[in-house]
Amino acid sequence: MKTEFEIIQPDAGCSFRLLHHRVSANTFKWHYHYHPEYEIVCVFEGSGRRHVGNHLSNYNDGDLVLIGSNLPHAGFGYGALGTHEEIVIQFTEDFLGTNFLAKPEMINIKKLFERAKQGINFKSEMQKKVSQKFKKMLHLTSFERLMELLNILQELAKSEDYIFLNPVDIRYNFKQKDQERLGKIYKFVEDNYSQEIEIQLVAQICNLTIPAFCNYFKKNLNQTFTDFTNEYRINQASVMLLEGLEVADICYRCGFNNVSYFGRVFKQFKGTNPSQFRLNFSKT
Repeated sequence: MKTEFEIIQPDAGCSFRLLHHRVSANTFKWHYHYHPEYEIVCVFEGSGRRHVGNHLSNYNDGDLVLIGSNLPHAGFGYGALGTHEEIVIQFTEDFLGTNFLAKPEMINIKKLFERAKQGINFKSEMQKKVSQKFKKMLHLTSFERLMELLNILQELAKSEDYIFLNPVDIRYNFKQKDQERLGKIYKFVEDNYSQEIEIQLVAQICNLTIPAFCNYFKKNLNQTFTDFTNEYRINQASVMLLEGLEVADICYRCGFNNVSYFGRVFKQFKGTNPSQFRLNFSKT
């Protein structure tokens, strides 16, 4: 399973593409891909997982990320609960012409595009500040959308309220071999999370010994394979809880063989026990 190259076409009558997703969160799966276009993702609320380059982390209360050209990333709806809503804007570096960034008015945006090579996560205040601009774009003409996009880019370019998701530009040293290995691991967990997973089998898929696999996984994803698998299981369990299934039934459906242990792992990732988690969401 390779990192997929995605072909993107601008919207009709536009120089860039705007996507509005409002879908059930449990429809999201891993889809690790890349494209030459820059991408801004604005998630309006809720929690989920961001995977940009070699960076893997969770977000809460929405998200705002700028992803550079050819920087591999996954969809931001994975791990979310309830309804996931986001607006995604995709554009090439020269979407307004080959000399667009050479204009003196574009100096800040040019610097922003340079920083985007590492992936940029803007903090919650900036996300809240510009989120209404994204929603406004849904109702604008093509020309008005373009003006609003430039306003958003300038806001992001001026902001100091951000962190880099990757310490260096990894667009070109993200090895194809690593992409294929990680893809195989993701697919295996996705297909087998409901049963016991023997780490030896996953290591064999990657053509590694067990110690080499554990070191490789920790180095690339900054967490152990066990934690990665448990996090996936708990995210699936969270969806099942909101669907009304019994806790014990969910425990076994998600690959745990002990309800008490399932409860401890659930609290580790969600901060509360399964029953309280369901009660909290029923009140919202």
